Amino acid sequence: MTADRYDGSPVAALRRIAFLLERGRADTYKVQAFRRAAAAILPLPVEEVAAAARAGTLTDLPGVGASTAKVIAAAVAGELPERLAAAEAEFGGPLTAGGAELRSLLRGDLHSHSDWSDGGSPIEEMAMTAMELGHEYLVLTDHSPRLKVAHGLSADRLARQLDVVDAVNEHLSAGAAGAGFTLLKGIEVDILDDGGLDQTPAMLERLEVRVASVHSKLKMDPDAMTRRMVAAVRNPFTNVLGHCTGRLVTGGRGTRAESRFDARAVFEACAEEGVAVEINSRPERRDPPTRLLELARDVGCLFSIDSDAHAPGQLDFPVLGCERAEELGIDSQRIVNTWPKEHLLAWARP
Repeated sequence: MTADRYDGSPVAALRRIAFLLERGRADTYKVQAFRRAAAAILPLPVEEVAAAARAGTLTDLPGVGASTAKVIAAAVAGELPERLAAAEAEFGGPLTAGGAELRSLLRGDLHSHSDWSDGGSPIEEMAMTAMELGHEYLVLTDHSPRLKVAHGLSADRLARQLDVVDAVNEHLSAGAAGAGFTLLKGIEVDILDDGGLDQTPAMLERLEVRVASVHSKLKMDPDAMTRRMVAAVRNPFTNVLGHCTGRLVTGGRGTRAESRFDARAVFEACAEEGVAVEINSRPERRDPPTRLLELARDVGCLFSIDSDAHAPGQLDFPVLGCERAEELGIDSQRIVNTWPKEHLLAWARP
């Protein structure tokens, strides 16, 4: 829900507040109150919501609390809700000073998570927000089974998710607003200790885009880590090497040092195999670090500028990566998510 899409309706007000709080990386529990309230009133007739607002009985509706009732009542009365005005003032401004030109060239985002793994929102909400942001495509890349802390998807759960993606696309395409948008089938697959990928080849074959990332043993010996990453890059199913150093530079999870590996060897393998190096746009990652991003540029790698969004409001993050790419003079044609969908899918096919 972007600012120009706020139409004064209570559902739009609630979704916009949730989007802005997520954009500011607010705690999930603070955001979910607004999304629950939006879901609660969405199926109700407008007249019924207005009558409840006039009667002061909005909190009798399941999922509507005192703070969200104030937002709904103000919107029904044709007023700008105070909570929305405060969120706009705090989180609604530009995220960067630069990057806008390159961001305008991005057609989609290859790295996003839903509540099927460790994201905070349903698949359809992620897709709708991506569509509202002007994306032509969004790749859904929930985690693979080894990452149990993130509720990684087994082959069976992933197969069920693919059916849901089909249903979401069918639903969105039925409306005029969804014309030209596609939710693509993907995965953020864990790179195992030996460089293998944490999903069955049969399931990887069914997907359209695959991001491969290291999430475990980040302090592995540099030589072993190099072999591990190169093996994953050379796997024909790998399309994107996700957040390659695993570092954290700020944020609620604290900081984490970079993994150590022979970056030139890894990036040369990426260039040889046509695997894109992800420019991860999450503010707490900024991965790769600038010196490695320069090396990947000079080696001749492709890139993917991704949000790694775990909530709809974080789908705005790619402008942060775009700013970094512009500063380093990376040609937009080397950024795979500037490509049309058909070109992207042809490149990603094993």
